[in-house]
Amino acid sequence: MENRKIERLVTPAEFHYVGDGFKVHNFVPGDLGLDQRRMDPFVMLDYNAPMEVRPSEGKPKGVGPHPHRGFETVTIAYKGNVAHHDSHGGGGVIGEGDVQWMTAASGVLHKEYYSEEFNRAGGVFQMVQLWVNLPAKNKMSMPKYQSIENGKMPKVNVQNGLVEVVAGEYQGKKGPAFTFTPIYMLNAKLQSGGKADFDFPESYTVAVLAIEGKATINGESKIETHQLALLDRSATGFSISAEDDAVFLILAGEPINEPIASYGPFVMNTKEEIMQAMQDFNVGKFGELED
Repeated sequence: MENRKIERLVTPAEFHYVGDGFKVHNFVPGDLGLDQRRMDPFVMLDYNAPMEVRPSEGKPKGVGPHPHRGFETVTIAYKGNVAHHDSHGGGGVIGEGDVQWMTAASGVLHKEYYSEEFNRAGGVFQMVQLWVNLPAKNKMSMPKYQSIENGKMPKVNVQNGLVEVVAGEYQGKKGPAFTFTPIYMLNAKLQSGGKADFDFPESYTVAVLAIEGKATINGESKIETHQLALLDRSATGFSISAEDDAVFLILAGEPINEPIASYGPFVMNTKEEIMQAMQDFNVGKFGELED
């Protein structure tokens, strides 16, 4: 049986800071060959590799109020805590293993930063932030916020490990995240020698990010810690076999196949819509949010 092959294996570029708290490697878009059209419906992927945060009694570090329109922001906490507030009333704190899923849609202001507790205690911080595009018919829908606790994610046992289901489904178990288009977001947590099999429609965009450990894909192509593998569309299935204790984020989604016009925090279909988003933000239509 044919398996999906690795089309590109990407080692993260040099890190940069987002705000004063997030030290991220950008995979999408950027200079790594993973452009928004090829990664559709995923239009941005930032990875904050493990870093040590010193205890502080000052203001928690992070990113102050900023606007978004036309897509969704998805933050996955692997280590440490992340707090979020937005001008539509969404917000809260996610801890290790939790996910926050904000639908910016017609427009919100939001801010993200270390939680007060984590800021005081310090510790290791590690996260992924993903931007998921919305189809044109949903870009101006009502904003919403989903706080997805790890305890509410189905866990499916596999060979020497488990698969957590955030969005989509795995072996008949459906994740709690609501999505506008077919999206799969899974965490495979495998012990050394563990193996998990996956199968998605051939037309879907599929990528694997090695959060911890290393593995082989289909028993032959290696993926190392913090690398991202973009799989081709030559087949539907593939397997991940862990060479040591490992965690992998598996992303899959049906391409929206619409024009993409992006500028900073806005992802729309045309330049005219980008200009309108900037105008709406400047006149205060995205609401208010204190720093």
